[in-house]
Amino acid sequence: MEWCPESLPQLTAEQMSTEMTTIKLYDTTLRDGMQAEGVSFSLEDKLAIAKCLDDLGVAYIEGGYAASNQKEMRFFEEVAGLGLKNATIVAFGNTRRAGKSVEEDASLRAMLASRASACALVGKTSEFHVVRVLGCTLEENLKICAESVRYMKQHDLETLFDAEHFFDGYKANAEYTLSVLDVVAEAGADVIVLCDTNGGCLPTEIYDITKAVCDRLAPLEIGIHTHNDTECANANSLAGVRAGARQVQGTINGLGERCGNANLCTVIPNLAFKMGYDVLTPERIKSLTEVSRFVSEVSNVSPVMNMPYVGESAFAHKAGLHVDALRKSKKAYEHISPDMIGNERRFLISELSGKSNVLAELEKARISDDADLARRILRRVQSLENEGYQFEAADASFQLLVKAEMGVFKPSFELIKYHVNVEKRRTGEMVTEATVKLRVGEATEHVVEEGDGPVDALDAALRKSLRRFYPPLGDMHLFDYKVRVVNAKAGTAARVRVTIESRDKESIWGTVGVSENIIEASWLALVDSVEYKLHKDPVV
Repeated sequence: MEWCPESLPQLTAEQMSTEMTTIKLYDTTLRDGMQAEGVSFSLEDKLAIAKCLDDLGVAYIEGGYAASNQKEMRFFEEVAGLGLKNATIVAFGNTRRAGKSVEEDASLRAMLASRASACALVGKTSEFHVVRVLGCTLEENLKICAESVRYMKQHDLETLFDAEHFFDGYKANAEYTLSVLDVVAEAGADVIVLCDTNGGCLPTEIYDITKAVCDRLAPLEIGIHTHNDTECANANSLAGVRAGARQVQGTINGLGERCGNANLCTVIPNLAFKMGYDVLTPERIKSLTEVSRFVSEVSNVSPVMNMPYVGESAFAHKAGLHVDALRKSKKAYEHISPDMIGNERRFLISELSGKSNVLAELEKARISDDADLARRILRRVQSLENEGYQFEAADASFQLLVKAEMGVFKPSFELIKYHVNVEKRRTGEMVTEATVKLRVGEATEHVVEEGDGPVDALDAALRKSLRRFYPPLGDMHLFDYKVRVVNAKAGTAARVRVTIESRDKESIWGTVGVSENIIEASWLALVDSVEYKLHKDPVV
């Protein structure tokens, strides 16, 4: 039995009443997300992500801190030419500085110069931050916040007021914190966003305080902005919505300062599938996995394998008992269908696998339900794993193994020999050269290539020797390379497992090789990678 929309858990009466309530999505990946350690977006990166987010259908894209540098300002100039269809671009900045007028404040001027149609003004709402950080009186801060909002509204900008440190400020001095919201509401703020800036609150606190604000300021739109320092950012966002917030701020993959922000890749499906809110269309939610992986690639951050919904392991099943149940009903160990989020179901093959895992993989590959074949494959997998192989991240090697056991695998070439030479010259320069000699049909190829290291050189030589016969190899490349010592106690004679990820324009696949010699293990994984590509995209 496959999942279908009707098979989702039934919503409660309270949840059903929210189905027509729209939650606006505000993405701050390009500003708060870029504050994550190790993340830096070029102008081109930011434009590409903005286009991706617009296609996803978010309501707001925070473009960056307009006053910070020339690159940020250029983004606002360039994004205007992208023809975005769904999102409003937001310029981010501070309320005016103490002692400055709104007309001469650099941050306010930069937001106006950005020509964005909306702005996010960050203002102090915590007594501690007003006195100790901003260094002014509480009354002066009220004036700063009100004047800044009024000034931006006079220039026809949709104005969102980010109430910085709001929850901490409320817990310390609720009266003053609420007075800040009162003056910015009176000044004309379109949205007031409650920020758990330090990320230290729990869902019960977020709910109670947000509900108090929503009751006080209704019908003004309230937003929620949470950080993940207690790993509650996603839960806190949902609690805020349940309390009455109608805008959720977050980032793709939870990127952000310190421990990150609320992760829209989790918040969106939770709001839609678990709480019944109108967030994005089902078709757009199906693109979330692709969006998550695109942002990971652009930000040069390895994807989190076990990220809920969009992670590669989110619907990966390893235990034989689980897989056996899933073959009978997909609801047995999945809370939604992976198709709903644009992800896919995976059955992991390992020493923990039962026959069901192998049969499930055969069914996925549209191969007949052959129990005898499954037993042979399972014995082969268990034998190889005893030698140090692991197929969880080497789906391509497993598929080639299945073809071999079925008797339908035909090698695309025959190795005659390979040789790798690593030379360090007197100047300190390192030179690596690989020679590969192989046979394709009746033809023999003998090529030499240099590389940044032994594996890079081998990879280049192998594909160069085959490209004349198999042109599709021209659009594939090695994407990731990992080495693991299998039996470390054996010292320098230990076996090593090499796992390689390769990709072309359409897909990514993993292969594995094991040997006492790291070069040979790498060669085995490289050969599987090439063979998989040629079986996937055969030359006709």
